[in-house]
Amino acid sequence: MSNNPPTAATLITVAPTGAESEKSAVLALPVTLDELVTTAKECQAAGAAVIHVHIRDDQARPTLDLSRLKDTVAALREGTGLIVQLSTGGAVTDSFDNRIAVLDAAPDACSLTCGTVNFGEDVFHNPYPFIRDLYARTQELGVVPEFELFDFGHIATLHRLLAGHGAPHGGHVHCDLVMGVPGGMPGDAATLTQAVSALPEGATWSATGIGRTTLPVMFAALAAGGHLRVGMEDTVTFAKGRPGPASRDAARARPRHAWGERP
Repeated sequence: MSNNPPTAATLITVAPTGAESEKSAVLALPVTLDELVTTAKECQAAGAAVIHVHIRDDQARPTLDLSRLKDTVAALREGTGLIVQLSTGGAVTDSFDNRIAVLDAAPDACSLTCGTVNFGEDVFHNPYPFIRDLYARTQELGVVPEFELFDFGHIATLHRLLAGHGAPHGGHVHCDLVMGVPGGMPGDAATLTQAVSALPEGATWSATGIGRTTLPVMFAALAAGGHLRVGMEDTVTFAKGRPGPASRDAARARPRHAWGERP
């Protein structure tokens, strides 16, 4: 395990929409601006502190339209006290230029994925020159990056990035271990322990378990002193044919029993 000390409170990030699920298949998915703001308010009331945002167009398709992103950031700031973190991952079909342009919407924070990963049947492309350019833009604009790590090679890339280009805006490194994606690292306690031990000294971290790995990753993260990301971007069913909780309920359902809390 790393030498990074656990913090006293659990930081909950909610990811309510994502770019993969279709509204027709997941009726509770917030895809309009009004739905997103309503969900954000409910999640804040349930204990969330950060909202990780993907947006949709009028046909509920993923989009990186800059005008919509700016309107979304403004509406979330007006309606909530949440830290607004925009996804720079978008959908797997989005161009590198459009993904970097997300930062022009002036969010508080953004995701920054530290490597390419097979994403189910698709490939989520993040070559090092793009990672470097995106990171430099966060530093220039004063946007705090959350380093998304899908595999151990991504952790090595993070060390390379920090060594070559300095600390992020604000001076603190915060990571999200994204676990259980087909093509990435598995979502289990042993893998989480190894991944945390490889993080930069002093970094804080959260963990995200995709699909059926949600609960194992949640409990492992709490036991290891980490934080959590929950929401319908990552988990839409309890089991096949059984819809999962709305994002507000996922935020509220963070384990509160003594055996589920951080030590």
